[in-house]
Amino acid sequence: MAHRPFLKMNGLGNDFLVWDARDEPLRLAPDVIAALGDRTGGIGFDQMITVERSTAGVDAFMRIHNCDGTQVDACGNATRCIGRLLMEEAGKDVASVETNAGLLHAFAGTAPRMVTVDMGKPRLNWDQIPLAEEFADTRAIELQIGPIDEPILHTPAVVNMGNPHAIFWVDDIEAYDLSRVGPLLERHPVFPEGANISLAHVFAENQIRVKVWERGAGLTRACGTAACAVAVAAARDGRAGRKSTIHLPGGPLEIEWRESDGHVLMTGPTEVEFEGDIDLDTLEWTRTAPGDPAEEAAAS
Repeated sequence: MAHRPFLKMNGLGNDFLVWDARDEPLRLAPDVIAALGDRTGGIGFDQMITVERSTAGVDAFMRIHNCDGTQVDACGNATRCIGRLLMEEAGKDVASVETNAGLLHAFAGTAPRMVTVDMGKPRLNWDQIPLAEEFADTRAIELQIGPIDEPILHTPAVVNMGNPHAIFWVDDIEAYDLSRVGPLLERHPVFPEGANISLAHVFAENQIRVKVWERGAGLTRACGTAACAVAVAAARDGRAGRKSTIHLPGGPLEIEWRESDGHVLMTGPTEVEFEGDIDLDTLEWTRTAPGDPAEEAAAS
């Protein structure tokens, strides 16, 4: 395979290894992806993004793998990052990105490196999440963890934003060990395809603090589809309006569940951390160029 260049990017700390495979296809085995994703012996990332030629005639196809090597259909923060690269490359203010979850559109923000992505409509029916059994109301399903008479967490809202999400409303997101309960809930039998698990707390009007255990990736500093799912769930049962700010460990995302067409818009920053080169036979890698100036200044 020899050497391949790559980018390391992040959206609010949700970080990605990005390959340009439009001219030279690239497919890596799950164990290789997991080795690269390891934060002690590899490059370290939440998701690996492979940018490929689109068969739908749009700017690019985005293939997404979690750091454990599993492939997933959607990643909102990655869509913003890839959208930024495609817009800069073409000198445009909009980019269309094909994913396994559908066609997504990214738009340049008013501030440098800010990107808005149209995540499409949320899927809210039980069989669209999907769930293993029918629930008439997905705003709060019968699910709990812990003792029956005193559960640790219970009655989550469920939303599919390209990936399945379960949102538990709590008074303090730090009062729970999400690294312990997240893996149990992620693979609960009610979620046949697994689920991203979020703890959410509305602490002011349209202001929601969120912590996420991401399916196949674990605790993450930010998860764009989770932010969208939380905003939709909050609006559905009156906890917030259709515009809200989701505060993740990595920073805030602005979410709008547009009333006119039901689409969810997500706005936030993107960063190129550095450029690199890797020998795919040995997995040895080096940095070849710095990233965005602001990122370099902050690190110095």
